[in-house]
Amino acid sequence: MSIFENTERTEVSQLGEFGLIDLIKKSFPLKNSSSLLGIGDDTAVLDYGNKKTLVTKDLLTEGIHFNLMYSPLKHLGYKAVAVNLSDICAMNAIPEHIAVGLAFSNRFSLDAIEELYEGIKLACERYNIDLIGGDTTSSASGLFISVTALGAADEDKTCYRNGAHKGDLICVSGDLGGAYAGLLVLERERKVFEVDPNAKIDLTESEYVIERQLKPEPRVDIVKMLEELDIKPSSMIDISDGLASELLHICTQSGVGCRIMEDKVPIDYQTDEIMKEFGIPPITAALNGGEDYELLFTIKQDDYEKIKSRSEVSVIGYITEPNEGYQLITKDDKMFEITAQGWDHLKK
Repeated sequence: MSIFENTERTEVSQLGEFGLIDLIKKSFPLKNSSSLLGIGDDTAVLDYGNKKTLVTKDLLTEGIHFNLMYSPLKHLGYKAVAVNLSDICAMNAIPEHIAVGLAFSNRFSLDAIEELYEGIKLACERYNIDLIGGDTTSSASGLFISVTALGAADEDKTCYRNGAHKGDLICVSGDLGGAYAGLLVLERERKVFEVDPNAKIDLTESEYVIERQLKPEPRVDIVKMLEELDIKPSSMIDISDGLASELLHICTQSGVGCRIMEDKVPIDYQTDEIMKEFGIPPITAALNGGEDYELLFTIKQDDYEKIKSRSEVSVIGYITEPNEGYQLITKDDKMFEITAQGWDHLKK
């Protein structure tokens, strides 16, 4: 059922800003004990006691980060939350709160805003997140979504990018390259539709990679798994801009080198097949595609026995001395320098 229980098109202007805020507030009851006050005052009030408070923000812009021709608003709302929760997870922490800012033009009805918030609500329910505030305003054109996420972690469990040491093992959750493969498929079909709106489009063979693009999942489960296994990563980052870019962030900030093996990088079968259709090596999608929102982290060699049997994680290489550079060992045993060629947020 719709969170607004609205069956006919209603203009947002009929409610006004405060009416819209009241409607949103009714659908997001607070769940966390740290939420003293959410929506309804000048600020939210949170109590984390002696824990570290973590805050992150992402801005999604229509035409730059998403295309509404193939991005359903419900999926977009979910994704806007998920990508921010992923940043909290990348600090080895559990997210608990979000604040959402929207700017939208008059081409968006209340029905459209309702659909967007349905996706936001779904993500909040799945990951036990409290929506504690935000802002709404108009825009001259298009849709802009700004999400701020907050979480908490004990000081001795918080992970940073600068803690990797020589000999540490390089690990990654899930599989890589799927989101980029999904984007390629969606863009290909968009161009077909623009030429022939009556063309029959069948995406059943690409459902997994399309979901990876439109509805990514933050790896809260990996943070919890590491806690259960009594493993504190020496460094951690989430993969938003591609494996290569994120790995170089860890290496440069830690002052180390790295070596990863192509045959150890996890790539789903569907991703592999689709990338070959486009004539692109699957490893290229994993290294440079981005938007997978998996976790890349390093652990001590002593922790290998704890993690080796976990299917959610792959060990793909190890940390080296800085003078050994950043190396990829291919399946045919050749060595190539890893360079960052992932998504640049300031390029169109």
